[in-house]
Amino acid sequence: MDIAYDGQGLNGFAYQPEFTTVVGLLRSTITRTLHLDEEPQIVGAGRTDAGVHAFAQVIHVDLPSDFFASRGGPDAQRLVRALNRQLRGRVRILCAYVVDDSFHARFSATWREYRYLVLETAPPALALHETFSWAVAGPLDVDAMNRASEHLLGTHDFRAFCRRPDGSDPDEPLNRLVMSAFWERLADNWQMSPERAPAVRFTIRAKSFCHTMVRSLTSTLVVIGQGKLPETTILERLESHHRDHLPAPAPAGGLSLVGVGYGQFAGGPSGFVR
Repeated sequence: MDIAYDGQGLNGFAYQPEFTTVVGLLRSTITRTLHLDEEPQIVGAGRTDAGVHAFAQVIHVDLPSDFFASRGGPDAQRLVRALNRQLRGRVRILCAYVVDDSFHARFSATWREYRYLVLETAPPALALHETFSWAVAGPLDVDAMNRASEHLLGTHDFRAFCRRPDGSDPDEPLNRLVMSAFWERLADNWQMSPERAPAVRFTIRAKSFCHTMVRSLTSTLVVIGQGKLPETTILERLESHHRDHLPAPAPAGGLSLVGVGYGQFAGGPSGFVR
């Protein structure tokens, strides 16, 4: 399934029995809709933190084969309609396919792509804007931010920009392959930002990401764009692995998962397509 969700009010993607999460909502809704004896396991292409949005998350879920056979064949779209009626927009099923067990939402993925939206306006912005963007004091030097972003390309140890899993060895590298990373200015044609504030967007694609990686890179690059850190900061920290005196990760609301790539499914910003 390709799914989308507004991260506001959700405690992230992964299942947590004591909190409302994307997987929790899907598990309970699928169980209720199909009258299953127990909640199914759901695997996603990646995990998003609380407050982070998705326009093209991809999941797989194993369902009883007789659900399809007893209804005259695989009618995945009927299931999509039934689930969306109950989810009421908190999570949206965009499309669904019946695939064989060689497909794995996480391990079959060849890349993930995120975007982060920044408004150049003096904080605080309206709460409305904070749900989908980060308001910062401008102007931002986008050229400097792009020059700094070039150092991200290729395989690097991102220990300086990631939150290490509990109990892991602090000397263990957190190597990730980044395929593209760039900033661009956006036109606010709908005039949705305060005082027609200019907006800039960071897009980054990697084979995989470690925890808070995109938000940590975003905040550091924004400070570089403000002229408060040198352009060489990214390269220096990739080499030193030290996070000391770097800014805190950018707020979750500005971040969205916008694409997941799969070989035979030709994945793109709208999820995998046929």
